[in-house]
Amino acid sequence: MYTLYQRGVGPARAYRGQAEFQWKDAEGSLDAAYPHFNRALFAGQLPACLITMQRHKGAYGYFSGDRFASRPTAGTLSTLAHEMCHLWQHHSGTPSRSGYHNKEWAAKMRAIGLIPTDTGEAGGKETGQKVTHMVEPGGKFEKACAAFLAKHSTVLYQDRAGEGDARRKKAASKTKYPCPDCEQNAWAKPDTHLVCGDCDRPMQAATPDDSDGET
Repeated sequence: MYTLYQRGVGPARAYRGQAEFQWKDAEGSLDAAYPHFNRALFAGQLPACLITMQRHKGAYGYFSGDRFASRPTAGTLSTLAHEMCHLWQHHSGTPSRSGYHNKEWAAKMRAIGLIPTDTGEAGGKETGQKVTHMVEPGGKFEKACAAFLAKHSTVLYQDRAGEGDARRKKAASKTKYPCPDCEQNAWAKPDTHLVCGDCDRPMQAATPDDSDGET
């Protein structure tokens, strides 16, 4: 999964002014430090390494040897555009609860040449907690993607952390159920029927990792 993170003091200031340069400097510093320490401390024996900056509870850093795998370039770039629609809505629209893909988001997706679908196929629902997309043939994204790839050599990866029996077992044991009104959360096994005690509304199952983006 490709995740578009924001960094800054607050959401309204993310990617603006000095915060943007600090974020870019942090990435560049790590990319420069790795080959330096590889030569100075490991005699250049370590292979090339993909360094990412993301959340990991209770740790300043962590290593995962086989976490990332290559993915078709156009697919990864379409996921980036999918997440950019969430970013657009965060700054310029009206997002729903965390992880929910609403009608405003779906309209923006269609405007940029991506077709929302909860099944990954034509005719799927365009809104909901778990929504992916299809690329519109001849649409704005397809044309923009072709123009980008014509000028840029690109190597892209996907996160494999959601794969495997351990991940599926964990997901099956604990599912998040947010209330659609007050946004309070509860956790229970899949297929549990819960009702919010304050709002008297059925609580809907979220994605297993409550990811705000393509699944």
